This record gives sequence, C-alpha cells and structure tokens, in this order.
Amino acid sequence: MTAADCQDAALRDYQHPLMREYWARLDTRFSQVAEVFEEMMAEALAVIDRPDLDAYLDAARFLGKLGRGVEPMLVFLEEWPSVVKAVGKEALDPVLDFIKAMQRSPNGKAITPFLQTLAAVARRLQSVEQLHHYLDIARDLMLRTTGSIHGSHATLPSPGLPVFFEQAPRVLDLLSVGGMRNWVDYGIRNYRHHPERQTEYFALKLADSRAVVQRERHGTLFADVERQLDLYLRALWGDSDQLVPYSTAFDELRRPMPYYDRLGMRVPDVYDDARGIAGIDRYRATLAHMVGHRRWSAPLIADNWSPFQRMAVEFLEDARIDTLLIREYPGLRKIFLALHPKPVEDACDPETTSCLRHRLAMLSRACLDPEHGYRDTAVNETVARFHALLASGPSSTRQIAELALAYVTQTRRQSDQLPNVRFEDTEVDYRDDNRHLWRYIEDSDDEEFFDDPDRKLRKETEVVGLPPRHYPEWDHSSKTYRPDWVSVYEALHPSGNPADVDKLLAKHALLAKQLKRLLDLLKPQDKVRIRYQEEGSELDLDVALRALIDFKAGSQPDPRINMSHRTDGRDIAVLLLVDLSESLNQKIGADGTAQTILELSQEAVALLAWAIDRLGDPLAIAGFHSNTRHEVRYQHIKGFSERWNDEVKARIAAMAAGWSTRMGAALRHAGHYLSARQADKRILLLLTDGEPADIDVTDPEHLKADAKKAVEELDAQGVTSFCLSLDPKADEYVREIFGTRWRVLDRIERLPEQLPMLYLSLTR
Repeated sequence: MTAADCQDAALRDYQHPLMREYWARLDTRFSQVAEVFEEMMAEALAVIDRPDLDAYLDAARFLGKLGRGVEPMLVFLEEWPSVVKAVGKEALDPVLDFIKAMQRSPNGKAITPFLQTLAAVARRLQSVEQLHHYLDIARDLMLRTTGSIHGSHATLPSPGLPVFFEQAPRVLDLLSVGGMRNWVDYGIRNYRHHPERQTEYFALKLADSRAVVQRERHGTLFADVERQLDLYLRALWGDSDQLVPYSTAFDELRRPMPYYDRLGMRVPDVYDDARGIAGIDRYRATLAHMVGHRRWSAPLIADNWSPFQRMAVEFLEDARIDTLLIREYPGLRKIFLALHPKPVEDACDPETTSCLRHRLAMLSRACLDPEHGYRDTAVNETVARFHALLASGPSSTRQIAELALAYVTQTRRQSDQLPNVRFEDTEVDYRDDNRHLWRYIEDSDDEEFFDDPDRKLRKETEVVGLPPRHYPEWDHSSKTYRPDWVSVYEALHPSGNPADVDKLLAKHALLAKQLKRLLDLLKPQDKVRIRYQEEGSELDLDVALRALIDFKAGSQPDPRINMSHRTDGRDIAVLLLVDLSESLNQKIGADGTAQTILELSQEAVALLAWAIDRLGDPLAIAGFHSNTRHEVRYQHIKGFSERWNDEVKARIAAMAAGWSTRMGAALRHAGHYLSARQADKRILLLLTDGEPADIDVTDPEHLKADAKKAVEELDAQGVTSFCLSLDPKADEYVREIFGTRWRVLDRIERLPEQLPMLYLSLTR
C-alpha cells in the first residue's frame, strides 16, 4: 500500500454520519486504525454510554499524538471497552493521569506494555478501587527505580517497569493486590541500583523473585472462586447481585469490612483460612450474611439513636440474621460459631476500659451458641427474650432494636464512655458493616441515584460492524500467555459471480463423477428399523398379526409386537479454514501462465463443499489473513446451516488473497465456533501454503509455538485439527505444530482431487 493509499484509507468517508463524527474527533491519519475503526467502535458502543464516547475518543487522540507511533492508540481503542466492562468508566481519569506521568518521565516506552495488559489486569481486579491500588504500585515502582546520571534530574528509565507490566496479569493470578505490593517492594529494595538484575526480578527469572511470590501466595483469591460464589448465590439464595472485590492491604489504620449497596456486594480480594474454616467457606459465610440482611432487615432512622445504641442494634440484628440463616441451612452453624469470637467473660476491666463492645460480642455469641457458658444475668435474660421473639417467626428489625435498647439501658455503665475500648475478641469479620441498617433524615431528601432506568437503548443502526474478539497469544520465551494480544475481526465474505464456480465444477466433471460413486457408498441411511420390541414407537403389523393368530389358536403369542427406529447417520461437524495470505497469489508452473494457488484452492473448496452437501454433514468454510496482531481478518464463506447454493458459490468465487498468516488466532476463533457444535466428532481442517508469519513478528519460532499451543487448546476442547499444507518444505514445522495430523501435498495441482479425498478419509 502506497503512502497515498494509506492516507485515503485514513480519511475515507464512513457511511454512517455518527462514524464520520467519531472519526473526525479521533483526528488521526494512522491507516492501521482506519482499517478497523468501525469494528472497534461497534464494541465500544456496546459498553460505553454515548456521553462517555467523547472522553474515550479524546483519550485515544491524546495517545496517538504522543509521538510513539500507532501502537498506544490502537491498543487503547481495542482494550478500553474490556476495561470498562471489568471496572467501570471511572477508571479513565486515573489511567490517563498515570500515562501522562510516564510520558513526562523517561519511562514513555512503558506506556504500550502498560496498555497491552491493562484489560487483563482489570478483569482480575474487578473494581476501580483495586485498579487504583495497582496504579499506585506501578507509580511507586516507576518513581523509586527511575535513575539519573548526575543524581539530580531523572534521565534513565526504570528497567523493571515494562517487564512488571508484562508480568502483572500472571502475578495477579497468584497474588492479591497486597501481595503484589510486597513483591514489588522487595524488588525495589534489593535491586534498585542493579538494572539487569531488576529486569530479571520483575520477569520472575530470579529465584528470590519466585520465592517472594510463593511466600505471598496465601489464602483463597476472590478471582479464583468468583464463579463458584456466583453460582452459590444463585442456587442457594436466589440472589444474582454483582460481586465486587476490595483490598484489605492498603488501609492499615481502619481495615475495610464487607458491605453492599446499589452497585453490588463488596468482599475482600483474598480470605485466608481461619479457625479451621477454608477461605471459600469464609466467602460463603459473608455472602450468606449479606443475603440475610437483604431478605429480613429493614432500615431505621439513625438520627433517633446514639452511637452506643446503634452498636447494640447492629450486634443483635446480626445475631438475628445468623439465627434465621441457620434455620434455613443448619450446616452454617458450624461455620458461624468457628468464625465468631468467644470473648472471655471477665477479660475486660470496667474500671479502666470501655467494655460495651466486649459485652455485646458476648451477647451475640450467646444468641448463636446454646453452650456459651456465660453467667451474666443480663446476657442470659436477653438471650431468652431473643429466642422467644424468634420462636413465633422471623420477627423484625424494629423489634430487635427495642430489645437492644432495653439491654443497653439495663447494662449501662459510666466506664462505657472511656476512650480506651476493648476490641480483642469482638470483631466478627464475616459480617458486613451494616451501613444498610441506617438512614439519615438530612440526607434522604437529597439522595442522587446514578442509575437511570429510563435510559434509551442505542439504535441498532449505530453499530455498523461486529466488535472484535480478543485472544491471548503464547509467548514461547517466557512460557506464558500474552493476554488479549490479538484482535480478530469477522465478517461475511464478499460475493462474486456464482457462475464462475459452476464453471470450475464443470471443469472437474470426471472427478465429480468419481466422488459421487464414493459418496453414494458412504451416505448414511437416515433411519434403521429395530423390530421385535416389547416397547417401541409404533406397532409392527406383521408381528402383531402373527401374535393375534397365535392368540386365537390358543398358543402363547409373541409379546414383542412393537418396533422402534434409530438414526444410522454420521454425527460429524467440520470447519474448513482456508489460509488467504498473499502467497496464494503465486502461480504454479515455470512459464508463469498456469493457475495461481488461490485458483486451485477455489476449485478444491468448491468440490469439497459440493461433496459434503451431498453427504449431508454439517460444514462451515472460513478464510483468514492478518495484518499484525491488531487486525486478523476472519471471513465466513459458508455457515454450518447453509446449503450449497448460489450465495455460497458467490463467496467462493470472490475469494482473494493478501497480507500474512497469523495461524494461532485463526485456529482459536475457528475452534470457538466448532466447539459449540453438538457432534460426536468435530474436525477443523486447515488448508495453508506456508508457515505462520506476520509483519510485526521477527522471531520465526514465536508464531509456530503459538499455533502449536492453539492446536493443544483445540484438543482439550474435543476438536480434532488436521493440516493440509501446500508448502513442499513444510514437513518440519507442520509436524512440530500438528503432531501426526498433517499431510504435505507435493503436487499442488492435485489439490482439487486430494482435498475431498482427504475429507472422506478423515470422516470414514
């Protein structure tokens, strides 16, 4: 593509006026962005509100004008919708602030790796608060490891910062945000003045780096059990609210507690095993307690209660909720009692310490534990009244509040006002902070609700293309995945003249006749009759008449007078994936007048589609090529449910070749469709003429290793992959990728004959 062509592509006139408006606001001439802009906007429109689209495009325009090429803008446009889905639109300002800080420092080259892994990090963190902590960790690393030559002005970039961003998703798979902070602190302290060792530390190549990760790896991470907890909520409690994690490592003075509000149920990002209870069971106890409040608690006006009275109401209301939960699921009693502290009765000295929390914790424990053993008269009397109140039903928050007020009045002491408060054995950490129990008169009239139930849906006409699908890519050097590395854009293949395909089939009339004879032998019968059944779908008249004659003659009739049917068919689904890279335009033959590989591929694909249609197997056909990791084009030529008709022929006739071969991404996307098919055997047949390659990859082994990993992933999904290569030198690399499931066609001109034969042998 010439420079003029690039400019035309960047300034092309979009059909929809909104697209023209968005493109004008982006204000860029990068042709790579223009090629995929409509599809990226389709994804953005699905998750970003229209008022926030301007901020999204302004941020992308800012990144495009940093002087660091197209990569920051392109990555941001691709990845930001995923970030919004994970943590919300509020993350934009802090992310931009951090990018500006990197741009002002010598660390501008770290902007691209930061953006490349941001979506994966956001999906792991699941809340904007957690993302703030992550940005604080990265900022601290940048500031403390950015060096200078003369010690005054920072001129040397942080060696470990780009590597830290690359490894961040992997580290967060293993650690909480607090654990990541400790890991980073260790690296800064020990390798701040050793650039090479610092890079190796944050790349997890040093033994002490891995040891610190192992040391910090404790407890049950919310991200690992989120799906289980979501199913637990739905199945046991009929609740489907969103779960949002927070970190407990960044507030040393006042550790946050679980709570819920209009935006979801907030829980810690990690729970250690405690008192013999596993971390996941602590999560379950916390969620159950919050569900109980949502089901049975009602808010009170806080202005009518003193702080001490509110504390008593909260302790006793929590005990009521736990009691009702235990009635519904008795197994919760063991978990609640294990996690609930058991204060020692005489442990608090009322002469020097405020003991109100201590007494309320005793009361709460006594309400749940029939064997509490406390001798305090007020505690025992209140517990008896508590259970009597719940004996006739779930009672109410108002009734519990009255009981709590009576207990506080009965046990009030002057020392309760002392500043020295006993907290030991009083914190019940699976309970939420009870903010939902109180309403304040002065705030209730001015509450703002940010959810707009009347928000109108966007018009479908605004979405002008399918959004991209992001896939990871295997990095063979680090043995890890690069998350969301490749963007696959799918579309229906353009159409040509179906008569051209008819001419191709006529050219191979003799081969088609031979195939027809084979197909007639392989074609399954739809149904096979199974006779002599005592129970069946219909009556077998011949056997029934014989049984009736035997009965009339006084003989014992045969009771097997029914018959049934079973399908004697081939339960196979096949997807043919065609490499449409530039090399298919090469001609076969020394004189240069013979057919191109693409034309031979068209003939072979047409014959295969015709043959499989006669056989009745579900078949899909797709083509692919790539223009860097940002633009892998996947084109649907035939769908599984489509028959062999003029529309399919027209798409085959219009097949065109160009660009490169990013094989792994195409295999993953094809597997995405094929793995969803209900079939006994699912086959992905790849037709290619060369090894995996792309213009943004310099290591020839990288894409081969990724394609091999993609084949392994397909195997795990129950998809059998097979490669037919037209490259006579392909034996070595195709064996490395596909194992034993491959064939190299030395005589390319025999492709129209060999492709259908290969299919028949694979599905025999």
